[in-house]
Amino acid sequence: MRLTVITSLLLLIISGCAPKQRYDLIIEHGWVLDGTGSPSVQSDLGITAGRIVKLGNLTDAEADKRIDATGLMVTPGFIDLHAHIEPIMRMPDAESHVRQGVTTALGGPDGGGPWPFGRYLDSLSNNFKLGMNVAYLTGHNTIRRKVMGNENRKPSAAELDTMKAMVRQAMNEGAFGLSTGLKYLPGTFSETPEVIALASVAGSMGGIYTSHLREEGLGLLAGVREAILIGREARIPIVLTHHKAMGKPMWGASKITTALVDSARAAGLDIMMDQYPYTASHTGLSVLIPSWALEGTPEDFKKRVSNKSERTRIMEGIKFNLLNDRGGGDLKNIQFSTVAWDTTLQGKTLYDYVVLQGKQPSLENGAAATIEMQLKGSAGCIFHAMSEEDVIRIMQHPFTMHASDGGLSKFGEDHPHPRAYGTFPRILGHYARELKVLSLEEAIRKMTSLPASRLKLNDRGLIKEGYIADITIFDAEKVMDKSTFEKPHQYPVGIEYVIVNGVITVEKEAMTANRGGKVLRGTDYLRK
Repeated sequence: MRLTVITSLLLLIISGCAPKQRYDLIIEHGWVLDGTGSPSVQSDLGITAGRIVKLGNLTDAEADKRIDATGLMVTPGFIDLHAHIEPIMRMPDAESHVRQGVTTALGGPDGGGPWPFGRYLDSLSNNFKLGMNVAYLTGHNTIRRKVMGNENRKPSAAELDTMKAMVRQAMNEGAFGLSTGLKYLPGTFSETPEVIALASVAGSMGGIYTSHLREEGLGLLAGVREAILIGREARIPIVLTHHKAMGKPMWGASKITTALVDSARAAGLDIMMDQYPYTASHTGLSVLIPSWALEGTPEDFKKRVSNKSERTRIMEGIKFNLLNDRGGGDLKNIQFSTVAWDTTLQGKTLYDYVVLQGKQPSLENGAAATIEMQLKGSAGCIFHAMSEEDVIRIMQHPFTMHASDGGLSKFGEDHPHPRAYGTFPRILGHYARELKVLSLEEAIRKMTSLPASRLKLNDRGLIKEGYIADITIFDAEKVMDKSTFEKPHQYPVGIEYVIVNGVITVEKEAMTANRGGKVLRGTDYLRK
């Protein structure tokens, strides 16, 4: 008996002398949503060398820094699968994205990836301290323009081989796949077999295919079917990017497009969608102009609108689009975001512009004003032409990922779409908490593990031991977007902390000076 007591005392003494486990960072007392869609559990996280190394009760452990997450949700960092991060070298902190909780963004959408691809990634990696991780797609429009200019024709066999080689080169240099912008120049001039040939290269190397459909208005259903055909023939996973039904004649069409996705998945195709949570899109004013009229150079367009018969055809095409497509049937639906040649127009509408000219705000005058503005250098525009019912229906689909389609924005500069500041908090606050159109657990899954799986990021997108410490901590009762179409330059509230590769980048809703972002390359993930 005495020996047993002595032994127990010795064990207590020994255990008391044992060194405590130490971490770089401990997040304690938070409610962990792991990204799988499972309910939250209260747990601490221990982080060392940029990775989550321990989940559980770490009250007795030591750390260089502790975050008290009492009452807060601890989730994987948000992954934006469609981001316009072209200004990243001018805005390497990516504050407008990071303060939404985004830790990784996929650039190069809509056919517009960088070129030369590898050199661009090297420059970004070697010369800039990034606020978030960035990955890139290679762009069909960029590649076609390099090889064929802005010409409306099929490629020759040699040109197609050159484009295929460029896709292969980009994939070898770190691209995660191929993007197309079949609504935009010069991709709009391509035929389906050309896209299949290029997508096949990306698919054979483990990449994905993201498609800005050829049409999102009256031609929406044909556009979805074309994307499905490309995916099937090229044997490549598909993303219908920023999926929507544009223009009043197509409102409700999401019933059919989501059914097409379900049918394709049932047939064995790997197809998903991404979507931003707004009823307005954003692109160039030139989207209202028939593609054929924009072939070649700006000087070619000027010659066409100077020709009476061609101008009449162009005017009719613009009026059709104003009535049936992105115009939404009202000149007030077209709001200027960026007008380099007259910044006083930013925030105003095409209706305002026509009235300022002393003219009646008719379709005819709206079309004439569109031509005039294009000749002056065009404009970036917000198009209010979608239905909330379609937005919700697409959002609720189990294979829809939340993504911004937003550009990096400098506070106070231009008049951006509010998605640049508010996409992810809007999902969490407005759609999950207020409208309850999806659960918080499902919302987090669609902005973390689902896009991570699409990119084969096998060490991100989950709160899991061994995974990279990309983490967002927010107040589920407070989180909300503040950016509006009238006053876009407003950061969200309720995003308390953002941690990128273990580095605290947002602390108590404010940016720190710390930068932990990295350039992610497909070559490190896709063929493992």
